[in-house]
Amino acid sequence: MFEGVYFEFPKIIFLIFIFLACAALCKMRLTSIYFPHTADFLKNSISASKTLFFLKWLGIIMLILALMSPIKDEPYELEPKDGYEIALILDASESMKAEGFDAKNVQLNRFDVVKEIVGDFIAQRKNDNMGLVVFGAFSFIASPLTYDENILNKILSQLYIGMAGQYTALNTSLAQGINLLKMSKSKTKIAILLTDGYSTPQIDKIPLEIALEMAKKEGVKVYPIGIGMPNEYNQEVLLRIANESGGVAFGASSAAELQEVYKKIDELEKSEIKRESFTQTKYYYQFPLFIALISLMLYVYLRNRRGYA
Repeated sequence: MFEGVYFEFPKIIFLIFIFLACAALCKMRLTSIYFPHTADFLKNSISASKTLFFLKWLGIIMLILALMSPIKDEPYELEPKDGYEIALILDASESMKAEGFDAKNVQLNRFDVVKEIVGDFIAQRKNDNMGLVVFGAFSFIASPLTYDENILNKILSQLYIGMAGQYTALNTSLAQGINLLKMSKSKTKIAILLTDGYSTPQIDKIPLEIALEMAKKEGVKVYPIGIGMPNEYNQEVLLRIANESGGVAFGASSAAELQEVYKKIDELEKSEIKRESFTQTKYYYQFPLFIALISLMLYVYLRNRRGYA
C-alpha cells in the first residue's frame, strides 16, 4: 500500500530539532513555585514512566510526519477508443421555428426534430469524442469534446431556438467548430454543419474563405447538411464547403431524409484516438495524524490519572 510513498515537504523534518532542544533546555519550573519540593518528585516520576515518554515522542514524530505530507503518485491510463472526433454544429436561428418537417408530428418545429435525431446519433456513437456548437447571429461552444453521451444529450436537450440570436452566422459557426477540434490529436476530425438558411452577411463577420482555410489547415472534413426545401438554404455554399474540406454535402427536406443523412455519416471511417495518461496523487497524512492524536490523548489521560500537573 505504501510502496512508492514520498514526502511532499521533506524539510519539515528539521522541526524535530526544535522539540529536542526544548526537551533539553525547557525545564518545568512553575510547579516548584506553587508547590515547593515537588519538582524533584515530578522529574523522577515522569522520567521513570517509559509509557509516557514513548507516547509523547510518538505523538510529536507522527505530527511532524503528517506535516511533511506523505503522498504517492499513481499513474493510470484511459483505454483508447476506436472512434473519431466530431463537432456537431447546429443552427438555432429563428428560421428553425418552421413546422411540418416531421410528417409523423407536423406540430414539431425543425429544431425539436433536429435535436431528437442528433440525440439518437450521439447515443449510437459510444466510441466517439464529440462536442456541440450552436449558432444564430453568433456562435458558441455548448459542450467541449467529451465521450460522455449522457452529458452531451442533456446539454442538447436544453438548447432552444434564438439562444444565439435570430440571424445566421454560418461561416462564424464553421470556424468555431474547427476551433473546437483544433487541439485534437485524432487523425480524423469531422464537423457536421446543419443549417436551414442563408448566411446573413451583416452578421457573419468571418469570410467563407477564412473558415475554409482553417478547415484545411486543421485537417477537418466538413459534412454540411441543408434542411428544408432546396431553395431555403445555400446549396452552392454547402457544396463548396464540402468539396474544399474533403467532405460530402447533404440535403434533407424531411425528418426521414435527415435520419438517412446521419446514417450515411455514421458509415465514415474511424481512427484510433491515442491513449491518455493521467497521474492521481494520493495523500496519506491522515494516518500519522491519527496516530499522533491518539498518542497525545493517551499521554494527557495517563499523565492526569497519575496526578501530575
